[in-house]
Amino acid sequence: MALPCRTNLKFLFRFIRNFNPPKRSLCTAVCPDKKDPTGGGLVFSGIQPTGVPHLGNYLGALVNWVALQNQYPSVLYSIVDMHSITQPQDPAQLRNNILDMAASLLACGINPEKAILFQQSQVSEHAELSWILSCLTSMPRLRHLPQWKMKSKQKNEGSVGLYTYPVLQAADILLYKSTHVPVGEDQVQHLELAQDLARIFNNRYGGLFPEPRALLSSTQKVKSLRDPSAKMSKSDPQAMATISITDPPDDVALKIRRAVTDFTSEVTFDPETRPGVSNLVTIHAAVAAISVEEAVLQAKGLDTGAYKTLVSEAVIQRLTPIREEIQRLRSDRAHLEALLARGNSSARELAAPVLAEVRHRVGFC
Repeated sequence: MALPCRTNLKFLFRFIRNFNPPKRSLCTAVCPDKKDPTGGGLVFSGIQPTGVPHLGNYLGALVNWVALQNQYPSVLYSIVDMHSITQPQDPAQLRNNILDMAASLLACGINPEKAILFQQSQVSEHAELSWILSCLTSMPRLRHLPQWKMKSKQKNEGSVGLYTYPVLQAADILLYKSTHVPVGEDQVQHLELAQDLARIFNNRYGGLFPEPRALLSSTQKVKSLRDPSAKMSKSDPQAMATISITDPPDDVALKIRRAVTDFTSEVTFDPETRPGVSNLVTIHAAVAAISVEEAVLQAKGLDTGAYKTLVSEAVIQRLTPIREEIQRLRSDRAHLEALLARGNSSARELAAPVLAEVRHRVGFC
């Protein structure tokens, strides 16, 4: 059943009250058991609608997203569909992917009463601020970002959108005067661009934007099950390399059973010399919410074959309710569409006055 079309005024007032917090240092670690000692701040992050998240996305990002919505008074999570079209997309598939991602985020624990969940392209202020910021960004600054170097080499020649999408990322963040951004280590340089652009704008047009801090996940990066030197990825051509959060139990068990390890039977955690086994320990610790040391202790007396069974059971136990909830939510498109529409409206209410101030300071009005 679709949600009623109404504005949660109490929720929006809480966002507005915390909308212009003080500047802080540039980087900190996510700590699920500790509230922000300042009691304030606004968190923003986005995820591309490229299909259902995999286990690495879930453990590396979404678990932290759920924790952050309980730690900070103001939280926005965006399905960044404008970023996704830097690569060719089938329009019908993209529409489905947006709803699939909304269902996935809800099933993983994102609560629309605690965080604004919205679709980036439905808030036009993102695109306008991106253009203004792009006029403050030099080409050499973008050329040296690692994602451009990597992706342009893969495609031989990237699009203009691929080249400039870090500016759009900066606009996503600054548009809400975000103070904290959960990112992986591979995105830190992009956040640094947002910090630079906040300083450049403030120096030229007067103080408006806080410089956002990175919230780095404390979870070890989940690696490919077939090549533990690479991170787990949806685009991996090997089907056995990646666990989707909607994989049925038999598929999860099969993929973990075939995970690359080595010829030593004892389970230890040594990412440098035993990356395959260490990846399984990382996964086990994360899904069971225990330390790496506790995971190794639980594996005492087991060879790697038996340990894979233990890891499979832990992953299946963690993912089963998520998979079932995604299936339930997918069956009600009207509910997902109404929820995103409400989030889009709430995001626009926050974005509009900030862009209006930007337009005034730039001289448009």
